Amino acid sequence: MNIKGLINTLLATLSILLCTTTLAKLPVGMNTNEIQHVDSSAPFVNVFKMAMPFKDAKKLTHGHIQYDRDGWPVDLKGGKAGSYMIHWLPAGTLPEGNYTVLYDGEGQLAYEGDAKIVHSSLGKDIVEFRSGHDKFMQVALLIKRSEPNNYVRNIRVIMPGGICANDPFTRVNSANQCRGNFLSFEKHHKKIIFNPDYLRFMKDFKVIRMMNMSGITRNPIKHWKQMPHMSKATWAGYEGTRGAPLSVMVKLANVLNRDPWFNIPHAADDKLVRKYASYVKKHLRPNLKAYIEYTNEAWNPGFLQMHYAKDMGTKLRLDPDPNVAGQKFYSQRSVEIFKIFQQVFGNSSSNRIVRVMGAWSANRYMTPVVMEHKGAYKHVDLMAIAPYFFVHQKALSGVNSVPSVFALLKDDQKNPYSMNNVYKMIQVQMDLAKKYGVKLAAYEGGQHLTAPGTKSTRDHPNPFLIGANRAHPMEKFYIEFLQNWDRITEGGLFVAFSAPRTCQFYGCWGVKEHLNQPPEKAPKYRGLQRFF
Repeated sequence: MNIKGLINTLLATLSILLCTTTLAKLPVGMNTNEIQHVDSSAPFVNVFKMAMPFKDAKKLTHGHIQYDRDGWPVDLKGGKAGSYMIHWLPAGTLPEGNYTVLYDGEGQLAYEGDAKIVHSSLGKDIVEFRSGHDKFMQVALLIKRSEPNNYVRNIRVIMPGGICANDPFTRVNSANQCRGNFLSFEKHHKKIIFNPDYLRFMKDFKVIRMMNMSGITRNPIKHWKQMPHMSKATWAGYEGTRGAPLSVMVKLANVLNRDPWFNIPHAADDKLVRKYASYVKKHLRPNLKAYIEYTNEAWNPGFLQMHYAKDMGTKLRLDPDPNVAGQKFYSQRSVEIFKIFQQVFGNSSSNRIVRVMGAWSANRYMTPVVMEHKGAYKHVDLMAIAPYFFVHQKALSGVNSVPSVFALLKDDQKNPYSMNNVYKMIQVQMDLAKKYGVKLAAYEGGQHLTAPGTKSTRDHPNPFLIGANRAHPMEKFYIEFLQNWDRITEGGLFVAFSAPRTCQFYGCWGVKEHLNQPPEKAPKYRGLQRFF
């Protein structure tokens, strides 16, 4: 190595050491994922909880099938019912080996894809799961026969192994790896809800935003009795129908000992809000704070909640402009929800809840509307935005390689969402937060490289956008981005988006592509690690 190369290497090493030293205290949180059969964060020991509902699996389920309230097929009526449990999950996401399938009722199950029955008996199958030659795992479950008077139900598909009782973060294969305190998943899956690998990934983050796991996006739920419950066949499904029970989200926070961030459904009535608050107060660890946010992105026209807010604001005549009326309704309803939580928590509310008002990073005009309507800022602790850097749609024509992506992320003239331009947006919002006497946080953030209108990962320019997510320079971009976030917001909470998920044509959102992806292959995750 020549002298110049040696100097560059030393400077790079010094830069990394400085980053690690000066930014270690930045609070970094993580967004959960939607519960789906394609979720490579694989949160649950019972993997059937992430399975596609029988009624939604159109290629596997046929006929005029009757379902019970939990989604189990009561009577096949000559048809057949099936579910995709695991779909295109990269090898290594889930442990391979013998899974235990338990079920109530009389019938027979069958399996397709990367699964093979090892042993079958009444109410219990042992099924071997092995990733295929394509380095992915895909498994479908079918109800081959079911007695209508005692139909197959309560199917549980339990991953192999267990934990040592004193360590929920490490999966072990057998009792031989514990000192007399082995808890098998098969016997204790009611108590051990979470995949230890998932817990180990999530435990490094200070705040866990439950929005996606709760399933509130485009979900018209209004009453407490409509909330997801433990006995539901699966917590997965399409938007508006999926979601984990509140008890599961609270338990996740308690096991991790990390502050949860809850999003209240947009149409929730006061009774739902009150019961929600009561449950959190009673069951959340007293040392943890609950971040409370009304819905998610009520300003985003792609979401049902935006149209609901606009309709409600117009109905209440909050403003002649329907969009502004919607923003004012969002503000007003947020404060109403905050007050209900404060009533429920009583004297402990100031120490146990954080009142969050959402804003739009790129819209400096919306923030004063939501913060000033009826003096809302007086009832807010945290203003939250989603600072994303990406290549704007009008600049995508300049993408012809992975390096060109990084070049455009630094091009302030051609790209309105270059990193420097996003820093300016953050500064504007920080100035507003100071004006209203509240802190600034990121409810989401990071890269946002997408190509609207594409339908495949092979469509141009997706190979280059995905390639940039996988390239080593992305680590440096994340470090720089969080350095500047830290500088501008004076150490504001940054909740990254998102937990591990695979790259698709609509984005490469996960900070890892699957739960157990090695850090050396996950530059975004490595960038975040510098701030743990």
